[in-house]
Amino acid sequence: MQKEKCSHLWEMINVAAGLTVFKKCFHCARVSACFTLDKKPPLEPSHEKDHFWNFMESDETFHFDLKCTKCDTLVKLDGLVSLMMCTGCDETCQVDVLRRRLEPESKRVCIVLSSLPAEEKKQLPREKFAVLEDYIDQRCDHLKCGIKLVPNTMVKNIAKCYAEVVKDADMLFAIVPEGK
Repeated sequence: MQKEKCSHLWEMINVAAGLTVFKKCFHCARVSACFTLDKKPPLEPSHEKDHFWNFMESDETFHFDLKCTKCDTLVKLDGLVSLMMCTGCDETCQVDVLRRRLEPESKRVCIVLSSLPAEEKKQLPREKFAVLEDYIDQRCDHLKCGIKLVPNTMVKNIAKCYAEVVKDADMLFAIVPEGK
């Protein structure tokens, strides 16, 4: 007998407040991004392989995992640093092009930020990205909001990106006012 496939209904679990920390290497100019549970950003310079990281900025955010309420499947989102709302800071960036295209539908574009530099760090795997999209879609259907998720690799220049780091789930699912 074949087991029926679950039509997952995802919920956030293991929600924890923390910081998204951005650092820049003064040697190669690459940007590093990571999530930390610390309440204070690490201001001191650090060294990793060929990189000499200096603190750029940090922002409050949260981390979470997803669990299916029907079949108890757990998806750990360890590769997720934060979610960031595109603010339209660079009209030549692919993310802003998409944001402008979706604006008439009142959809917001949210960048799924994985560890940086992307060329050196493990990114959120496609399967987990798909689960996160599924969760967002389920919530948006229920709340009548609209969000399109994109990977951070679509951002033209993360060092110059002014996307707003999502601080909590309420901010993520806030409904966009009409005409905005």
